[in-house]
Amino acid sequence: MSVGIWQFFEDAPIGELRETAAEVEELGFDTLWFGEYAGREAFTQAALILAATSHLTVATGIARFDRRAPITAEAATRALGEAYPGRFTVGLGGHFPGARPISAMREYLAGMDAAELPGLPPPAPRPRRLLAALGPRALDLAAERADGAHPYFVPPEHTAVARERLGPGKYLAVEQAVVLDASPEAAREAAREHVGTYVKLAPHHQANLRRLGFTDEDLADGGSDRLVQALVAFGGEQRVTDRIRAHLDAGADHVCVQVLARTKDSYRQLSTLVP
Repeated sequence: MSVGIWQFFEDAPIGELRETAAEVEELGFDTLWFGEYAGREAFTQAALILAATSHLTVATGIARFDRRAPITAEAATRALGEAYPGRFTVGLGGHFPGARPISAMREYLAGMDAAELPGLPPPAPRPRRLLAALGPRALDLAAERADGAHPYFVPPEHTAVARERLGPGKYLAVEQAVVLDASPEAAREAAREHVGTYVKLAPHHQANLRRLGFTDEDLADGGSDRLVQALVAFGGEQRVTDRIRAHLDAGADHVCVQVLARTKDSYRQLSTLVP
């Protein structure tokens, strides 16, 4: 079972970042993923985590297109791949204001591939490149121009769709939110807050959920009980284990777990649930 940790480090001091990375590595998780929103630059943060660990794979989940030019993303990918062979995965995604998203994404990847960096040849092995793909066209592009996909905020039903669309040879790393709190009320509240944030602010996630059969009623008022339960695993440790297994059974190569309402023991607790 290939399981990693997914976490935002937007407000985390460098010391906390290093401590978390060391803990994740010590507990045996194979990859640490992090998002890029409004804080530390993604490739710089990846370098900090890689330097603080010895064998952990580090993945951007995702590095945003709008934060850097294609040649900059390619140069950073090559530099980290050379410095830490086999330990860096670059996940790319985000939006281009005013642009058609698939065309803009295709153009961005072409710019990375065409980058002229004579003093920095592609390392061997080249870091794995994944796209934050949800819809059919984005998944097709991930199959065509990347090594696979990194879907976020999806149930196992989407994982099955993504695997079919990508084909058998592409890497599929799926994010799954969980709550480990023993209190049913606290767990449900944390899960609903998480789902409500994305449902309200992310039209592309709304569109993806509609493709999976969720209705306007499911998306209203921060999300129905059915939607919350589909997107967040909570209600006991066995449900967390079962949800991770469901993604793997649906075709995921790797599941990166985002623990909501974390405590200092959450990752240790989670490690006992992963065979």
